[in-house]
Amino acid sequence: MAQNTTLRITGMTCDHCARTIEKALNALPGVRARVSFPDAQAKVELREALPVERLLKAVKAKGYGAESLDPETIPPARTGGEAGLRVGIIGSGSAAFACALRAANEGAQVTLIEQGTLGGTCVNVGCVPSKILIRAAHVAHQMQHHPFDGIGKAAPIPERRRLVAQQQARVDELRQAKYQHNLDDNPNINLLQGEARFTTPTTLTVKRPDGSETRVQADRVLIATGASPAVPSIPGLRDSPYWTSTEALVAEDLPEHLIVLGGSVVGLELAQAFLRLGSKVTVIELLPRLLPREDEALGAELATFLEGEGLRILTGITTQSVHHSGSQFGVDIGSELIIGDRLLVATGRRPHTSGLGLEAVGVKTERNGAIIVDDHLRTSVEHVYAAGDCTRHPQFVYVAAAGGTRAAINMLGGDAVLDLSAMPAVVFTDPQVATVGLTEAAAREQGFAADSRTLTLDNVPRALANFETQGFIKLVAETTGGRLLGAQILAPEAGEIIEIAALAIRQHMTVQQLADTLFPYLVMAEGLKLCAQTFSMDVTKLSCCAG
Repeated sequence: MAQNTTLRITGMTCDHCARTIEKALNALPGVRARVSFPDAQAKVELREALPVERLLKAVKAKGYGAESLDPETIPPARTGGEAGLRVGIIGSGSAAFACALRAANEGAQVTLIEQGTLGGTCVNVGCVPSKILIRAAHVAHQMQHHPFDGIGKAAPIPERRRLVAQQQARVDELRQAKYQHNLDDNPNINLLQGEARFTTPTTLTVKRPDGSETRVQADRVLIATGASPAVPSIPGLRDSPYWTSTEALVAEDLPEHLIVLGGSVVGLELAQAFLRLGSKVTVIELLPRLLPREDEALGAELATFLEGEGLRILTGITTQSVHHSGSQFGVDIGSELIIGDRLLVATGRRPHTSGLGLEAVGVKTERNGAIIVDDHLRTSVEHVYAAGDCTRHPQFVYVAAAGGTRAAINMLGGDAVLDLSAMPAVVFTDPQVATVGLTEAAAREQGFAADSRTLTLDNVPRALANFETQGFIKLVAETTGGRLLGAQILAPEAGEIIEIAALAIRQHMTVQQLADTLFPYLVMAEGLKLCAQTFSMDVTKLSCCAG
């Protein structure tokens, strides 16, 4: 009687790999095998008795990893202490992998369940490709707008297809190095392709790509399903071929006129990048100012800079409707019909939690679907945790990874808290916007007697040497004692500077201690020291490098 078995295959990068493995398996006596690259699996029919070890050896001889997925329930029951736990994780992004690696390294048996591409948002359609695009656009801008006399300027000729090919090659490289290789090297982590839903708080039913279902029994579960672009209810929008950031990042043709709905992080980063690559760009923001969640001065100053580059910015605007005809979009804002050939929707991201069966097992969410967790990443259901963009935490990859690690520690009996009181954030426009801690308004709302100082970049020697003096550094401190409460920076390389402020806040430093700290000369980060000094002196009266 024929027997069926299923192998998990690791290390494949294309359908050719699948065909190579399939050929090797079918060369064995009594074997009929079908290998699927998207599923990372081999379905094997055995018409003769043959040890599974022979199958695994044949696959590994071709340079790939393999392990049996039988029996059908994954993984098998374990006994023993916390280190023998079975951990089920829905998702394979930063939160999921951080949890998986920590739990597996502690001896847990981990099953990652992923219905899409391994690696989640950041490496595939978020941080990595967007920063490559932004950097390329920065180079193009510098070619014709650098500030130095005596160095010629030239208008760049962007070849968008080549840029995208290089960008996606690096994305594939990082996904392989940071995700697939970690799977291949860790026998305690098993990847299962499919769509998961809760049957009980500790049982997940996974619908496989071929339509079959697999049950995963787990002692602990982490939900790490991330978020997806939110699309507002604007008449005509959903019927049009609009872009989200996912499509914009891989678009091989530059728009003549890109219209962007949304004046926050993603919208502004991509708007400036396309502008610098040669597109005309219009940004439409519903609220009265850009970056509405940040200190008002940040959005106002950034708007001045972007408009100086040629970006058209419309704030406080309600989009009435969207029309698409042929190759043109028409965006009706009431007072005007804006015509463009591409429309980018960048109005935020919505937690991806529908279809998981959360309500049936009692996992509480907010109205937008965000999973409610405590500071230990625990949900309302015992043994079920959540981390990353599917929760109500700030949607940053490093917050997700930190949450995943702490969830794993707590699953295994630890006591780890996710502390976001000194969480830095960066908007990768040019100049960059970077923040940490409290704004002056937020500090007063929380009951602090707060004071602040703002230092414009024309007081920072490195900015003067760079001929890039547009921007500022603002520090917020307690009036009594001077403890640093927050920092807001608009400057080139602000993202590199802000971590110093984050560490200072985390260590409860005062502005005087920051002012007394030695900084190298010339570096942009010296602006933090100079701004701290303004709480007690006039820095315009100091020499270049005053202690």
